[in-house]
Amino acid sequence: MRPGGKNIRNCLLACCLFFALPLHGSKAEQNSPRRDGQHDFDFEIGTWKTHLRRLQYPLSGSQTWIEYEGISIVRKIWDGRANLVELEVDGPTGHIEGLSLRLYNPQSRQWSLNFANVKGGSLSAPTIGEFRNGRGEFYDQEEFNGRMILVRNVWSDIKADSCHFEQAFSDDGGKTWETNWIAEDTRVER
Repeated sequence: MRPGGKNIRNCLLACCLFFALPLHGSKAEQNSPRRDGQHDFDFEIGTWKTHLRRLQYPLSGSQTWIEYEGISIVRKIWDGRANLVELEVDGPTGHIEGLSLRLYNPQSRQWSLNFANVKGGSLSAPTIGEFRNGRGEFYDQEEFNGRMILVRNVWSDIKADSCHFEQAFSDDGGKTWETNWIAEDTRVER
């Protein structure tokens, strides 16, 4: 065998194994029915007291957080396959009013989350994602300060009367994330 021949043979064997493996999980995963997530946001239907912390200047190195208090009202639409969120909070820098329209896509089994604030008057790019193991993750790409960035929304610590939401930005392709919006919600009524 010539020098390096064994390394070439091992490399070829590794390549053959790589291409022989399925790209999208095991055969059992491929044949199992996909989870229907159309009621994933049912936990949030009702009225919530919202404690919001917002990073004043995201992606600037700023560590200044502004706190707000207010109410979120979440209404079920289309028997839970969509919902509408109205957010109103007040803090030392003013009043925030926002609306989120969440739509479930039965083909992809994913949600699109579309946000608008009263100052802008139009829906933002939707974040797309789903819930797995009690955690919802949703992503999009949008412009921020003249640059394209990634946006991640996460719901976690979901309980009957409380839940946690975070938004984070990444300007390095998802290598690092900076959290800039944290909401702790406590149920007022169903």
